[in-house]
Amino acid sequence: MEDYIQELNDAQRAPVLQKDGPMIVIAGAGSGKTRVLTYRIAHLMHQGVDPFNILALTFTNKAAREMKKRIAAIAGASETKNLWMGTFHSVFAKILRIEADRLGYPSNFTIYDTQDSQRLISSIIKEMGLDKDVYKYKQVYSRISSYKNSLITVKAYFQNGELMEADAMAKRPRMGDIYQNYVDRCFKAGAMDFDDLLLKTNELLNRFPEVLAKYQNRFRYILVDEYQDTNHSQYLIVRALSDKFQNICVVGDDAQSIYAFRGANINNILNFQKDYDNVQQYRLEQNYRSTKNIVKAANSIIDKNKTKLDKVVWTANDDGPKIIVNRLLTDGDEGRFVASSIFDNQMQHQLTSGNFAILYRTNAQSRAMEDALRKRDIKYRIFGGLSFYQRKEIKDVLAYLRLIINPKDEEALKRVINYPARGIGATTIDKLVVAANHYNRSIFEVMENLDKIDLKINSGTKNRLENFVTMIKSFQVTNQSVDAFTLAETVAKQTGLLQELKKDGTPEGIARIENIEELLNGIRDFVEGQKEIVDATGNLAEFLEDVALATDMDQDTGDDDRVALMTIHLAKGLEFPFVYIVGMEEDLFPSGMSMNTRAELEEERRLFYVALTRAEKQAYLTYTQSRYRWGKLIDAEPSRFIEEINPEYIDYLTPVEEYRYKPLMDTDIFGEVDKSKLRLKKPVSSSPPSSFKPSEEQLRKLRKIRPEHSSSSPTRGAITLDENLKEGATVEHVRFGRGKIIKVEGVGQDKKAEINFDTGGIKKLLLRFAKLKLIE
Repeated sequence: MEDYIQELNDAQRAPVLQKDGPMIVIAGAGSGKTRVLTYRIAHLMHQGVDPFNILALTFTNKAAREMKKRIAAIAGASETKNLWMGTFHSVFAKILRIEADRLGYPSNFTIYDTQDSQRLISSIIKEMGLDKDVYKYKQVYSRISSYKNSLITVKAYFQNGELMEADAMAKRPRMGDIYQNYVDRCFKAGAMDFDDLLLKTNELLNRFPEVLAKYQNRFRYILVDEYQDTNHSQYLIVRALSDKFQNICVVGDDAQSIYAFRGANINNILNFQKDYDNVQQYRLEQNYRSTKNIVKAANSIIDKNKTKLDKVVWTANDDGPKIIVNRLLTDGDEGRFVASSIFDNQMQHQLTSGNFAILYRTNAQSRAMEDALRKRDIKYRIFGGLSFYQRKEIKDVLAYLRLIINPKDEEALKRVINYPARGIGATTIDKLVVAANHYNRSIFEVMENLDKIDLKINSGTKNRLENFVTMIKSFQVTNQSVDAFTLAETVAKQTGLLQELKKDGTPEGIARIENIEELLNGIRDFVEGQKEIVDATGNLAEFLEDVALATDMDQDTGDDDRVALMTIHLAKGLEFPFVYIVGMEEDLFPSGMSMNTRAELEEERRLFYVALTRAEKQAYLTYTQSRYRWGKLIDAEPSRFIEEINPEYIDYLTPVEEYRYKPLMDTDIFGEVDKSKLRLKKPVSSSPPSSFKPSEEQLRKLRKIRPEHSSSSPTRGAITLDENLKEGATVEHVRFGRGKIIKVEGVGQDKKAEINFDTGGIKKLLLRFAKLKLIE
């Protein structure tokens, strides 16, 4: 038996050694599924299967790169280069470029990202004279995207009475016309959007049997990672390609199916055995990542789901500490607790920041975490924010590069035709768009034929348009003889982009120039990397395709000494020694928008399972009693998911909260009581009379019900301690830490203290609001 096979446990070895036939590997969290996939591919190659005949589909480019690296170490780098391995979108984009002419597209078609598509839809809505508040471009884009992923073409849409009626009921009766217009404009611009890469592949395989036969014979062995995340369109492509030889291996975990909002269909993995004959089923149930407490707690959660495949995940690792649950007053307190805990763990265990991750359900929750980490001087990095390639200055350079490859690209042209400013105004661009639609030609083609078209523009504008066309054509000539880096550098200089940014001497302007420099460095690295790949040239078209298919999931999370902040969806596939899952509250997690059906709630529970199983050694769950949402302070209650964890795996830092009645109506409707109209028999004092002496039992009760941090004067067992807040006294503040009082001034409600805090410096606080505790 080969040496690499000995590295596998028995459960992992079985699917690696099976050569032919359909098989499903149900892989629990942290059970080594990537190892099984890579070793299986390496073993197929070792058994004489030509790597050109192997297709491996992953969900991120990063996963594909890592797998290729591992396979190369076992099977040799030169043969590994011949594998067809990558994301669904990148592999099918490659096939579509080869077969593009069959569908009427140029082989150098542009791939529109979400921003490009949304801008085009926004233009179409404006040109059609529709109300932009009814036809919101982001909602329209999202609807068109879901149509495409469900294989509802424009023709199918107009044949579906229910869909048309639903759009009419939503007061969007022109939805089908926008869809038709959008598809036509993309086709005219020689562009496909992300969803087209799957839709057009399905069209190609269904309309042209000879193309299907060609790729069925090419891909004799097919492997699919994260099969639970495939949508209907991806499922049909895999089904068609694997139909002839049926040597298909899918790997996944139904408990980690969390992308239904993107169209992922959990039934693809649940029903796999019904799709193929004599399916071999394997289970990977040993978790190598997490402690026993984390694994057992995660099992106790996912057991509550009714729709699932049977498996029992276990681990031989240590018990480890229990999961820590903490209740805080506000999201600010939550952030401070997390930052302090990270700081303490770093000191106690001598750890770098890269060992920690903070996971949340929504991006908005990151703000409180960022504030707290900054105050503690802990470095962090946010994932899923504005991607590098979505920054304006980067998009501007890329638009010029896209135009060189595909001058029909309407969105790229509109973006840069007057940037840097060259005297081509919005009115001229509108005239060009109208003419292009009238003649059914691209805007660039209209600009190339200004002498033949009556555009009603003055001679100065005409010259500027002709100069722009000449510049782009000169770049196209340069592109034939140089690599992507040389061309991009030429474009950045000759278009005037760099000069334009240099005029802006602000820190932001300098940062934009640095970003363009970083883009050029990235292109140089890409060109060098392409030298290792068979049939790759490192030209501009290859670079643009690589950029177009990059996603947030491909960001590198390793070796960076920063705390990782991200949504749970982005954390899938990652692991960290310490994980903080924040905002564990009803209506936040589970989300209030995902509790309408059992299927939605079960998806939220799977999301929590994914979050918990990211932790290797220690997991923390936090929730607050009140939180600002949409600008309003609302009472929060702990998430049902906390209660669903078997209590033997949990440690509560704060006592489990007792039941609190939530009023069924808004108390604001009653207004405030006007005390001036009350007929009182005698004045009521807010403080006890001087003769009042509470008993020991009354004092105990007073201490018990008084909050630890009063909103008035600080307390220390007595009713008031204003007189003790004197110059020189040491106090502790919930946010600023320990400090010494320098000066006290004012009286009554206006009493203030000037305090020198050890870490926060000198602050002047109004005592009736200050959350102070007297130390000495």
